[in-house]
Amino acid sequence: MLLMHAPEQQETLIARLADRRPQYVGWASRRLGSPEDAEDVVQQAWLRWHGTDAQIDNLPAWLTTVTGRLCLDRLRVRRPVLVDDTSTLPEDPVGALDPADEVVLTGEVGAALALVLDRLSPQERVAFVLHDSFAVEFPAIAEVLDTTPAAARKLASRARAKLRPPAVDASMADWEVVDAFMAAARCGEFDRLLALLAPDVVVTADDAAVLAGTPERIVGRSAVADFFDGSAHAALPVLCGGRPGYAWFHRGDAAVAFDFTVAGGVVTGLVFRADPDALAGVVRREGADARA
Repeated sequence: MLLMHAPEQQETLIARLADRRPQYVGWASRRLGSPEDAEDVVQQAWLRWHGTDAQIDNLPAWLTTVTGRLCLDRLRVRRPVLVDDTSTLPEDPVGALDPADEVVLTGEVGAALALVLDRLSPQERVAFVLHDSFAVEFPAIAEVLDTTPAAARKLASRARAKLRPPAVDASMADWEVVDAFMAAARCGEFDRLLALLAPDVVVTADDAAVLAGTPERIVGRSAVADFFDGSAHAALPVLCGGRPGYAWFHRGDAAVAFDFTVAGGVVTGLVFRADPDALAGVVRREGADARA
């Protein structure tokens, strides 16, 4: 039931929520990339409200949470569809909207919106849109995502990093790129990792490295950055066949080497090597610790 002091107050609240319904639809559209799906989600939230006997202290917050979770459920079970021809999009798919929501839903930003949805995970999309577009605080976002405020803040930060064009410094030497990448990995600097990776970067591994526990294949800037974010603390700087790299050591011997390929100031490839013949050419880089 609603916690209201008089029927008049309840009617006023319901009327205000009805006026705000287009905003909920616009918000859901921004997250789902589909006005039709957004209408369905908001309708489901409204039906849950009318069908619940639970005590609701703050109805707008409750509706925001339910709408957010319904959007997240829908994102988890489908992959966003890229829109190439935006001319077929309706000019006003959800009725009268405020100017901010109208801008979001115009065909002119359809392709950009699809690209955003394709780059972000479902939880990143929810955190990013709620916080950066609707100024929802992280404790409320955490409730929607069933996580902690700190985790919600990190999800939004990672989303911004994925969407921000990375700055490339092609003048950096190969060893500078490799050491900067490993430093960013250890410190959990996700945006810096993205900036140091080529869009089509590929990580592979030889058979011995796969048996040692490394992934067999990772493709794409975001996926590689996700894997290395906050990791590789025990790796030491080395030369792999004369190229700058890193390696995990066991009892003084290289166990798994990180063999980097660098071009134009970014990492274009990395091979985990644990084959004995490959490890035979791995030597420690003198003085590299201070630079890493």
